[in-house]
Amino acid sequence: MSGIKMEGTSAPAVRRDPYEVLSVSKDSSDQEIKTAYRKLALKYHPDKNASNPEASELFKEVAYSYNILSDPEKRRQYDMAGFEAIEAEGMDMEIDLSNLGTVNTMFAALFSKLGVPIKTTISANVLEEALNGTVTVRPLPIGTSVSGKVEKQNAHFFGVTISDEQAEAGIVVRVTSAAQSKFKLLYFEHDANGGYGLALQEDSEKAGKVTSAGMYFLHFQVYRMDSTVNALAMAKDPEAAFFKRLEGLQPCEVSELKAGTHIFAVYGDNFFKPASYTIEALCAKTYEDTTHKLQDIEAQILRKRNELRQFETEYRKALARFQEVTNRYSQEKQSVDELLKQRDSIHSSFTVTRTLATISGSGSGHFSNGSSSKLSGEDYKADSPSEDGSSDSKEKYSKRKWFNLNLKGSDKK
Repeated sequence: MSGIKMEGTSAPAVRRDPYEVLSVSKDSSDQEIKTAYRKLALKYHPDKNASNPEASELFKEVAYSYNILSDPEKRRQYDMAGFEAIEAEGMDMEIDLSNLGTVNTMFAALFSKLGVPIKTTISANVLEEALNGTVTVRPLPIGTSVSGKVEKQNAHFFGVTISDEQAEAGIVVRVTSAAQSKFKLLYFEHDANGGYGLALQEDSEKAGKVTSAGMYFLHFQVYRMDSTVNALAMAKDPEAAFFKRLEGLQPCEVSELKAGTHIFAVYGDNFFKPASYTIEALCAKTYEDTTHKLQDIEAQILRKRNELRQFETEYRKALARFQEVTNRYSQEKQSVDELLKQRDSIHSSFTVTRTLATISGSGSGHFSNGSSSKLSGEDYKADSPSEDGSSDSKEKYSKRKWFNLNLKGSDKK
């Protein structure tokens, strides 16, 4: 089941009985509940109630109620103990997006606040005309193709009639566009009132030089990749993007078709220009090897998804432990730096301060010696021969003459 979670205020503040909201009885069948929901969702569709803010709230209430009654387990819990039984499980509403095409887009638009890409909404007029059975349905025989150009926000309907043998072999319906037009491939179920209710939809995707969309009814569970699921997961937790990458693989609600006529449509999913397309319906009997490969590869993906779910738990624990030790590393580093800083400060009190004191003391001694030297110089000058050449002066000078001896020339006479 494809789903988007509705958290916080997604549920109405004052809750009414879901059966009352959908106007169905407690013994209503799943189909009756689905039919009631489709009509109400269409009634309160934003396309038809742009100027009525109450319609949006009613749309939420209808969706909230359908979410409960469309899920067998939630419905059982509600029938036994009301809303409390559901809320006891911490009810983050997860809406079934596969039952109704409009839900697949409208819930994303109304409830997603995560800034992820929002799928476009199918026009209310198209849904209403289909539900009323007033659309023109063109035949699309098995093994043939039809080309056309559908206007923006409009749809071309096709009826594919299959035999018992073809139904047993499986059916593939695909649409391509060489012009890379944007479109949707829709599948409608026959409604109890004679119209058609939207059951499945596939958005076109680029594949090389074309865009394409396909639906496969092969008697085994076929899956579709809903990129919105992964986008929501990534927006909530970018680190978990890898682990959620396969969560978008969602089972299609319809896996096989019975003999009879089935209704498909190509919807122009562009606001600015029409969509060119080619639609064809094929019997899967000629693609037997391909169907086996599809079944095998999707089984591998499902196994890998379960492995990733288990691995994510291990990874989260390891990541938490890693964060714990890296935080401790930072704390220990800070602690060591602080201790060394304190040690350096204490060393400084011994070395730097004492060195300054020593330098200060040495400077005073040097000054005294300098004074003595200066005085000695003066004494020397005073004792040197006087200009008048007196004998006393010469005598004193001769007594101090050894100060000026030229040692190198001392052997000369």
